[in-house]
Formats: sequence, structure tokens, C-alpha cells
Amino acid sequence: MTMENLEISKDFLKQYTDLLKDWIPRNASLAIAMDGHYSYYFSGQHDIRLKEGEPIAAGSVAEKVLTLKKKVELIVDQTLSDFPYYGIGYPIEVRGKVGALIVILPPTYEKDKIGSVSMLTGKLEHEWFPVPIDHITHLESFQKKTFFYTEDGQYSITQTLKELTMRLPQTFLRIHRSYIVNTTCIERIARDFSSNLVVTLKDGTELPVSQSYVNEVRCALGF
Repeated sequence: MTMENLEISKDFLKQYTDLLKDWIPRNASLAIAMDGHYSYYFSGQHDIRLKEGEPIAAGSVAEKVLTLKKKVELIVDQTLSDFPYYGIGYPIEVRGKVGALIVILPPTYEKDKIGSVSMLTGKLEHEWFPVPIDHITHLESFQKKTFFYTEDGQYSITQTLKELTMRLPQTFLRIHRSYIVNTTCIERIARDFSSNLVVTLKDGTELPVSQSYVNEVRCALGF
């Protein structure tokens, strides 16, 4: 990364600071990518810890914007980033250089636009049961199958956790690649012998919080 590119990016953002504040959510982070790397990163509440000078990953929002030369909206999960996010990218040109401006938001941002589900229909043995969302304590992905849990038991469901993350209400929080938890069912949060966070539900179920979701969990639960 050259200092010229870094200065160009910072100058560009400074020119549009007031405009950006009008339409970008307060929890958003911002990045500018050009010349094959990220030349600028501003951390908002949803910090994915990008580093200036970091190369643009294949399949990322920035890469797609630069390839397609148009606006791109994409959920980036842990196959591409340690910190999942919902990205909105825009093609830009700064002093003759082609680049991408990326608005980085929590991965649940999209659900606000498409609406949350009020129930899930799960399969138990050979029957299907519609279950109200507030009866569900947590969801799990295991061996390429998805399950949700209630006080009455375990139900299988066809959707993936990635799909459900976009549709579940704000009370549901992704804490691990394999788990989504209903925050209203949390009894306490503590650390295990390895200093990793563990969520204990009111029914006694213990669920680990993976390192890549710690920042999101802390932000959502306010600790």
C-alpha cells in the first residue's frame, strides 16, 4: 500500500463525511478498496477488524463490486471473514482510480428489510409442527442438518442457519457457526476454563460463543 492511495481514500471520505452520516446507520463501519487492497477502514460499532493494506479476498463485497462495476449487497459469513457482516458496496472513482466503497453492517441487517418470521415449522418423527418463535430456545446446525429446540424437544427444519439469521427476530443472536440463541432464554454468560465465553440457557443448556462472534455478542447484549 502506498501513502498516496491511503491519503486519497482519507481525503475522499472527509469530503463526504456529512453526507455519509445522513444515510449510513450509526453501527456501520466503512472501507475503501482499490489497487487490490483495502486502503482505508473506519471502524463503527460492528467492527470486522479490517486492516489497511489487507488484500481483497476473492468473493468479498469489494471484489464483486470491482468485478461487476455495480452496487452489490451481500452477507459475508465465516467462509470469507472471521467476523460475519452484511456488506453494501458501491463502485467509486477517486482521482482517476477505480475503487469500491463498502458499508459494513451486522449480518442481521437484511432482516429489517424483508421482515421477521413469527413461527417455524419443524419436523418431529413423521409429523410437522408450527412452533411460535418465542417458544424456541435455540437453533443448531449439526452434520449439515438444522434443528431448533423448545421445552418439549428437538425439531428438524429445512432452512440453514445462514438463511434463518436473515429472518429471525432481533431477540435471536448468532453466537457460533453452529448456534443461534434466543436471548430471552439466556440465564447467564460466563467464561470456561479456557476463558472462552459460554452462554447458559434457563433450561441448563450450555452453548459456546466462538471468538469470531464475541464482538457481536458483546455489542448486542451490552457487556
